Amino acid sequence: MENIISFHNLLLVIITIITLFVLALLVIVVVKFNAKANPVPSKTTHNTLIEVAWTLIPVLILVAIAVPSFRLLFQQLDIPKADLTVKATGKQWYWSYSYPDNGKFEFDSLMAADKQPRLLGVDNEMVVPVNKVIRVQTTGADVIHAFAVPSFGIKIDSIPGRLNETWFKATKVGVYYGQCSELCGKDHAFMPIAVRVVNDQEFAAWTEAAEIMEGPLFRR
Repeated sequence: MENIISFHNLLLVIITIITLFVLALLVIVVVKFNAKANPVPSKTTHNTLIEVAWTLIPVLILVAIAVPSFRLLFQQLDIPKADLTVKATGKQWYWSYSYPDNGKFEFDSLMAADKQPRLLGVDNEMVVPVNKVIRVQTTGADVIHAFAVPSFGIKIDSIPGRLNETWFKATKVGVYYGQCSELCGKDHAFMPIAVRVVNDQEFAAWTEAAEIMEGPLFRR
């Protein structure tokens, strides 16, 4: 997400410069070439320098945008060596998480109406350690869902019969929220994603507790 924000800021600078440049040209044309200031209009039909400039400069601008864009796309698709793998399965209408690297336990995560923030709080959060590369493998159990957490800059389809992958590395402890981002049925708006980022000690304690829990939401 840090790289996405940096790319966004670069585009903001570029588009701001272009907008101000075009505005300046419009002002010049309005002031200098209006009928009152220029009663005899120019009959110029060709200017090689201007035509080369308006062809070459946009090409250079597009190249300047394309290079970091391709770099960012590569970073999104090239998953580094993961410290932890979490499998997220989209279901109508909740998420199931499994931790194949840590005891192979699995649990369901449903929206909790009594928890805040509204429509984002869940009964069982996905828990991951801070400053670790987390690989998220996702699929759908019934229809197409999408696993999206804006704070991490990730959004990937969860498709039945296919295992898609993405990754993130949270650098601050806390709770980060996302939602299913693919229309999947009548309760599509009620299957939030909550990721709790904790330190290594808390994650180890949570893992140990999760492995011994029993019931309909946690299962081995």
